[in-house]
Amino acid sequence: METKHGNLFGEFCRYVALQIMGMIGLSCYILADTFFIAQRLGRVGLAALNIVIPAFTVMNAVAMMLGMGGGARYMLRMSCGEERKGSEVFMHCLRTVGVLSAVLVVMGVGCPAFVARLLGADSETLSMTTTYLRMIWLFSPFFMLNNVLQGFLRNDGAPHLSMAAMLTGSFANILLDWVFLYPLDMGIFGAVLATCSAPVISIGVMSVHFLRRKNRFHLCRTKFEIREAVRICTVGGSAFITEISNGVVIFVFNMLLQEQAGNTGVAAYGVIANLAIVLIAIFNGTAQGMQPLVSRSAAENDRAASGALLRYGIITVLGVFAVLFTCICIWTAPVTAIFNSEHDPHLQTLAEQGMRLYFSGMVFAGINILAATFLACTERIFASNLLSLLRGLLVIVPMAILLGKFAGLTGIWLAFPLTEASCFVGTLISLKRPRSGEGNAS
Repeated sequence: METKHGNLFGEFCRYVALQIMGMIGLSCYILADTFFIAQRLGRVGLAALNIVIPAFTVMNAVAMMLGMGGGARYMLRMSCGEERKGSEVFMHCLRTVGVLSAVLVVMGVGCPAFVARLLGADSETLSMTTTYLRMIWLFSPFFMLNNVLQGFLRNDGAPHLSMAAMLTGSFANILLDWVFLYPLDMGIFGAVLATCSAPVISIGVMSVHFLRRKNRFHLCRTKFEIREAVRICTVGGSAFITEISNGVVIFVFNMLLQEQAGNTGVAAYGVIANLAIVLIAIFNGTAQGMQPLVSRSAAENDRAASGALLRYGIITVLGVFAVLFTCICIWTAPVTAIFNSEHDPHLQTLAEQGMRLYFSGMVFAGINILAATFLACTERIFASNLLSLLRGLLVIVPMAILLGKFAGLTGIWLAFPLTEASCFVGTLISLKRPRSGEGNAS
């Protein structure tokens, strides 16, 4: 499809491919963490890692909201020729990062053990969980700033640099994981130190955009406006709800599995949840990659371009799911064995049974994630946030509790696909409704 900006499909492929590559790199370092911890620290280390994920998710959710929402608002301003206002959007995001990360740093110093217990750590996992929590909160300014800068670079004509930054940070983390856990034998502290190094390195790569003076957004004096901050958070609300809900779901699943299968059940879910991160990362990469293009077409009220982008995104999701789900079904046992360093037969059985059931819902999850971002970028904020809230919290939590009570572990694994399938119906209804306010830059 040709637009006044050129070949829309070509633009889609470039933006989405770069973002997917970056997100795959990001998910690979999460998998590397899981692999190295499982190999070096065993079942207890794997359980501790999964217990701490909800806390990490809260921090990441805020950062994604600011990166996605701020980037979309920035693109809207720039499309209307309001460069000064675009820089003001950036400043609002920076100030919000400063305040929120300061709170997390204080928590990292003052109460990581208390929060670890709230998340479900017991005497066996408490020490490792506390160490991991403390470090990620102390490095929260870097994690949050990294997400915000990536969002703005994607919307500032530098998706390639955003991708390069994610990949460089991710591969550096994988290398440092090995160095800290094996030659230096630093235990869980080494694993989390490697993780915390990734955003620092990524920010260093993105600084090239500023050193070359390619950036159209700058530091500037501006009065902090609550209304603008709310708009940024509202547009990025679907990303926030999706990410924060992931943390809540993991917490609930951990509690249910702890009750039914102990730390072995939590460890089995750790394998499934971390593998799921790869697929979710690709779906998020597709949504985030097309976001600048959808925001631009919305600002220009080009509904034909918006519709074409949505179709391209859905085709991408379907193709990715078909390939990866087939691979998972064929190689479930060997993939699970990679993370089962202690060769625990109970862990192997739980993870294998859960993986096929859990991953069957990924096709609906991918389309739901894509639709939530599309709706937000086309000014259908309420529908976007409601969809994210339903699939991420309001449906899956009670469904997991009820199915877990009546169908045991099988019911818990089925809660995810049944939730995504039911919310897919809402997605179809939302996408068919007419837009309102598209192109409104206010």
